[in-house]
Amino acid sequence: MLEFLQKYEREAKGMKLTNIEENGLHLVFGETKEGQMKLLHFSALPFSQADLPHSVDPKTGETRLNAERFNALEIMVTGEDRPGERHGNKYISTCPGCRMRFSELRDERDALGRHVTLVQTDPPTGLETRTHYRFFDGFSAVRCWTEVQNNGAAPQGLEYVSSFALTGVGKEGLTDPDEKLRVWIPHNGWQREMQWERYTLPQLGFASCQDPKTRRSSKVIGATNIGNWSSKEYLPMGMLENTETGDALFFQIEHNGSWHWEFSDQMGSLYLQLSGPSETESHWWKNLAPGERFTTVPVCVGSVRGGFDEAMAELTKYRRAIRRKNDDNEKLCVIFNDYMNCLWGDPTAEKEMPLIDAAKKAGCEYFVIDAGWYADGAWWDNVGEWLPSKKRFPNGLAEVTDRIRENGMIPGVWLEIEVMGIVCPKAQRVPDDWFFLRHGKKVHDRSRWQLDFRNPAVVEHANEVIDRLVREYHVGYIKMDYNIEPGIGTDVNADSAGDGLLGHERAYLAWLDSVFARYPDLVIENCSSGGMRIDYAMLSRHSIQSTSDQEDYLRYATIAANAPSGLTPEQSAVWSYPMTGGGREEAVFNMVNALLQRIHQSGHLARIPESEFALVKEALDYYKTIRGDIRRALPFWPLGPSKFADTWISMGLSTEHRAYLAVWRRNAPEDTVSLPVKFLRGNGNVRARCAYPVQSEARCRWNAQTGTLSVTLPASISARIFELEF
Repeated sequence: MLEFLQKYEREAKGMKLTNIEENGLHLVFGETKEGQMKLLHFSALPFSQADLPHSVDPKTGETRLNAERFNALEIMVTGEDRPGERHGNKYISTCPGCRMRFSELRDERDALGRHVTLVQTDPPTGLETRTHYRFFDGFSAVRCWTEVQNNGAAPQGLEYVSSFALTGVGKEGLTDPDEKLRVWIPHNGWQREMQWERYTLPQLGFASCQDPKTRRSSKVIGATNIGNWSSKEYLPMGMLENTETGDALFFQIEHNGSWHWEFSDQMGSLYLQLSGPSETESHWWKNLAPGERFTTVPVCVGSVRGGFDEAMAELTKYRRAIRRKNDDNEKLCVIFNDYMNCLWGDPTAEKEMPLIDAAKKAGCEYFVIDAGWYADGAWWDNVGEWLPSKKRFPNGLAEVTDRIRENGMIPGVWLEIEVMGIVCPKAQRVPDDWFFLRHGKKVHDRSRWQLDFRNPAVVEHANEVIDRLVREYHVGYIKMDYNIEPGIGTDVNADSAGDGLLGHERAYLAWLDSVFARYPDLVIENCSSGGMRIDYAMLSRHSIQSTSDQEDYLRYATIAANAPSGLTPEQSAVWSYPMTGGGREEAVFNMVNALLQRIHQSGHLARIPESEFALVKEALDYYKTIRGDIRRALPFWPLGPSKFADTWISMGLSTEHRAYLAVWRRNAPEDTVSLPVKFLRGNGNVRARCAYPVQSEARCRWNAQTGTLSVTLPASISARIFELEF
């Protein structure tokens, strides 16, 4: 064995290694004798050459590294051959990805942290690529993206470019990947957002059936989004866990449109690749002209020693670091919105007045007039001009917004700026190039047309609407909704429909940036039929995100509990809508849903019984004492991510000296649950109490030796907030 390792070490040292250790991450690049640069390692675990795949020549007995496919970049260009194994639609054996030549590895440092850039070239096409690894001081996550520059004399058709590529996932340890690896995938959908599932490889149809040293297949595990709803089927993120070695690789794709990630095998190794749009999946193709540059969408990749909780904690730190600095995520103001289980998109001045008074009495700080304020009657297909309805507001919208301000709250309105309804008068007056077009026809979806923000006239229209609302009505909050899916994109002024879509999405983000530059105190909520665009292209700009349109508060508990995995708690808006006649436990359950994140208060507060109103006010008063902790706390899940069938649910937030636990009992037959809080195990100084509601029959006890909190909830449907001080 010793002789084998010595031979192996000699062969491995034939590759020039560059080790980068930063913030608990270990990256290792290897330069081959042929002048190629490989990414050999990306992990919270230290690098061992013995973990790399190898083979022994039967004739000479020489041990050789099988690192040929450990490419740090995969790029596919039209007209190029794809050498190598049976790859199917997998993004391996790409060309010129397989022949890129190493040029330079830049290693710099600035105010944010370390920044490593891998520069490679492909002489036959004249392409130069720069793959970026941007570290941030203080946490184990890296932002990655790739730039492609055409320095050649002829155009090159880009079909795929990776933002991040890593081969050798799960190489550490001795157990077969079928046994040790777990793939965490966050399923998403309307009213069923953020549903995590944890799979073995065989459960995903990826069981090993070959010699481990030559393992390869045409099968891909992964997720793809096509279109403008970035999270309509999956959150753009995931995690790969090695249960043998106790580490995990996590990632998110930061794009508000089409994206793709895949996990599969090649030549005995497992790989992960992350990207934005691609030709095969999402009709994206870019004709890169000589002198032109293309930049991929950014992604985040990190690694931890631990599992789901540790990964989400690091991702939370990263998300806070990359987003726009704003007061909203510092103040965490309480928002009342008149929609959910309240006015349901049918506002009038008469209906709003008592709600305004009740919201003020409860302690709300923003009051949002939701959908319908711009139409005399049915409004779905005539949106687009955004002029107040005189029928709904006979004395003008300003009467209501002024009343909101007189009550010490900031007024807000609902808006869907990216669309025009098919019967909107303005839509009939503007040229077709305001809208997405494919094959010469305007793209319809749900009786709306999609505006194209690459068009300066569309941007001018959007600016006029925002300026009018802010300057004439002193609106300080906009619920920016988005309720259509225009599909693969637009082929107007684009190399492909996907190219047009990407151009629009980037133009929309630039427009958002310009709005926040003009109105830095304006709060714009990211809402897309609830949580259909939970991504950090949007959330690096928006301070707050709607998590769901879920109308059932019992089911909402699962979404609320899982929400801090998809976004930071202080950006995560959760509805609370106590209903008339619901009773004490229903009111408390609703409030617990939202109390550890951002409160979207609704319900008929002017009609509910005084006893239930008092529970709402108690919750909002309590929230104002803890929101300073919420904005810096890290999430954890004592029972793991929740499923809709769970009868007990728990989610926690931890700070330096205090942890908050939301606990829900949902028709559980037993009245007591034991909640593991592993980071406090052995701590005998923990003091536990039920913090909301104060008058409660709930009981709790801290068990230091086991590191568990025992909780008893009295009713089969009930919820409470507990505090642990340590």
